[in-house]
Amino acid sequence: MALETELVELMEAVASEINRTPKFRTLLKRLDKTLTNIQPILHESARLSKVLDRPERETKMFVIYLGNGKKLVLECSVIKWWNVHEKFDHANKLIRLDHELLRFFGVELQDYMTLSLRTLKEVYDLSDKMDRVLSTVSNQAGGFSSSFGVPELRDFIVGLDAHLQELKRILLNDTNQVLTVSAPGGCGKTTLAKMLCHDNEIKGIFGDNIFYVTVSRTTSLKTIVQKIFVHHLHVKNCEFQSDEDAKNQLENMISQMGSEKTLLVLDDVWAESQSIIQALKFPITGYKILVTSRSLFSVGSTYKLGLLNDEDARTLFYHSAFPCDGDRIIVPEDLITKMVKSCKGFPLALKAVGASLRGQGEVEWRTTLKKWSEGQSIFDSNSKLLLSLRASVDALVESLPIAHECFLDMGSFPEDEKIAASALMDLWIELYNLDKEGMYTIECLLELSSRNLLNLIVASKNASELEGYCNEHYVTQHDLLRELAIHLSSQDPIPQRKRLLIEIHANDIPEWWIKQTQQPISARLLSITTDETFSSDWYDLKAPKVEVLVLNTQGKKYALPHFIKTMNELKALNVTSYGIYPSELHELTSISHLSNLKRMRLEHVSLSPSIRSIYELKNLQKLSFIMCEIGNALESCTVDSPSMSPNLMEFEMANASDSGSVDSSPMPPNLTELEIDGCYDLKQAPASICYLSHLAKLSIINCHELDTLPKGLGSLLNLEILRVHSCTRLAKLPESIGNLCNLIYLDISDCLSINSLPDQIGELKGLRVFKMSGCHGLEELPASVTKLSLLEDVICDEETSYFWHYYESDLGDTKINVVEDDRLANFMKIVG
Repeated sequence: MALETELVELMEAVASEINRTPKFRTLLKRLDKTLTNIQPILHESARLSKVLDRPERETKMFVIYLGNGKKLVLECSVIKWWNVHEKFDHANKLIRLDHELLRFFGVELQDYMTLSLRTLKEVYDLSDKMDRVLSTVSNQAGGFSSSFGVPELRDFIVGLDAHLQELKRILLNDTNQVLTVSAPGGCGKTTLAKMLCHDNEIKGIFGDNIFYVTVSRTTSLKTIVQKIFVHHLHVKNCEFQSDEDAKNQLENMISQMGSEKTLLVLDDVWAESQSIIQALKFPITGYKILVTSRSLFSVGSTYKLGLLNDEDARTLFYHSAFPCDGDRIIVPEDLITKMVKSCKGFPLALKAVGASLRGQGEVEWRTTLKKWSEGQSIFDSNSKLLLSLRASVDALVESLPIAHECFLDMGSFPEDEKIAASALMDLWIELYNLDKEGMYTIECLLELSSRNLLNLIVASKNASELEGYCNEHYVTQHDLLRELAIHLSSQDPIPQRKRLLIEIHANDIPEWWIKQTQQPISARLLSITTDETFSSDWYDLKAPKVEVLVLNTQGKKYALPHFIKTMNELKALNVTSYGIYPSELHELTSISHLSNLKRMRLEHVSLSPSIRSIYELKNLQKLSFIMCEIGNALESCTVDSPSMSPNLMEFEMANASDSGSVDSSPMPPNLTELEIDGCYDLKQAPASICYLSHLAKLSIINCHELDTLPKGLGSLLNLEILRVHSCTRLAKLPESIGNLCNLIYLDISDCLSINSLPDQIGELKGLRVFKMSGCHGLEELPASVTKLSLLEDVICDEETSYFWHYYESDLGDTKINVVEDDRLANFMKIVG
């Protein structure tokens, strides 16, 4: 029988590829598990006859599909790991194959298996899902590069054209200076504001004087003005003595524009921030303020954004629920109509609910509708909208349970902020034992993105698997969905919650905390968010089971809570400042004895020499400094080192040739990954990294003042990945680099000042990928590159490719991949 033959051949192909292709091993194991559970059905005539009780044409098409699936599996070993887009596209096709098998055998398999499988669900083209996610890459990456530049628009918008024309008419003709777009969360207020800013007529009137600021709940007037000056007007070291001072300087700046018209857009203003709108009103001709808010204000005029009409609601729902042609035929029209009507025209609800029902059968649609139809309408109020959106989250429990937990964890981060996927990965590795390469993390993010529960942003199209799936990915989330995550995480009594999410405004400690200082909490994840006025005056908190601690701050000074000392189970610590300037971080000594701490991420904080207390963390495996002010914090003490190995002593004596001393103060001794990103004042990489004998990944990127790497870098004999891209003043690589016998990946992209490579580069016998696009100072390649016998891929710009083509005949099977060079980005790196 053709069906059995194709299935057997597919099983053999999967079995042969599992051990050959580690980059797809997780997905192939899942596919192998599905095939193993399907196989008994082929030998039971009763069950098989039920499976084949369908049109003959459909069975024949499925047999052909299985043949193509076999080819897909056998292609796993030839997919290039440095090309993330190709990798994800292939991974999604494997997931689609798994889903198609479950769909075809679903009815019988559901009865036969005791496992919780994704039967009859999500049988749609996941490669199309990835295409849709990646199609917004350039738009979203540009749009979210800052929170106050005008964000780009998404690719599919429905039902707002008429609103745009009316909003534009009111803005240009109304005598009121302030115009507020008001509607409940998820109705498209922000999208409408973006459309206005990108409208050609509006751009013709206001030109470049459109200032877009996402306000959020805790933003102060001073912070808003700082954002405009620092990021939109590129004024450095912008400090204001008070809100009044900030207001006056902004007014002066706008007045100096003369006859030019100015539009200030304040997105997502909360009810308690009405005074900010009033304060930003100035008696200046041609100056307008557009506000978006869930609330109604007494300032200026109001445009109430209505819900979608039936036709537009249906169009949006179809786009979300049926992305592939033909999917709609499995669902009766009356069910679709009822579901659309149940969403009451809320755009966010239509998108999220439609995505949650994608690929499901009629039974699942009717079951969902029945749940919603019991009792009153689920959209009578915002709280009921949250309950309706819960269906999108509940559906994750069956399809990908870990993704359900990951969605709830998103409430750990402040609203309206861009979250690095690598930060999420650090949390989820320790909470859910996900793979350290990040494949599961991205799978969860893709799952959530496909359901419109978050937005996945890929900042670089040239990201590589070897450098990590998550390094070039970011996440944003609608604040209504963030509220949903918080709401669902807060159903249990506080002491019993497995994730405890705390927000502190000023010094207003929650009353339950003050009363329950002696009662321990059971949370595994603890998130504490404080604003710029918080004084770090902590109450005691007993949290013996916390494994992940997320601390979000905006203040200029921030002290770690003293009770962190008692968190003996803590495995991951994330401290992030969301203020304009880095927060001074204090009380780091409180973590020096946390023996289980494995991953630590410090972002946008100012470090002091007390950071050296973390060197006592013997089990710390990953350390990340992101956009930190380094100062002299990483400069180590210099002492005699008689116990140093001869090899390392040789390197360190070379390092000490100018200073006359030997650097012997180690970083955490068991680090396997060190990440330094965007630390603008880092001029020299600390020589102490040369002592990290277990280090496998070293990333020093976007550090534009860095001009020197340690001469003893070659002592890192276990180093596999070295990334030093976008270090624009780095002049050369150390000669000892040739000793990195295990290095398989090297990235020096956009290191504009490197004019030559050391001859020792040819000694990297294990090097497989070499990224070097944007190295415009490079004058030639050493002839030793012909010794790179295992080199598979060179990724470079066209200019650099000529140097490689000169040695092409000696490079064997090395592929020279030319990527487009972004000259504007390089220029910004030089001047910025």
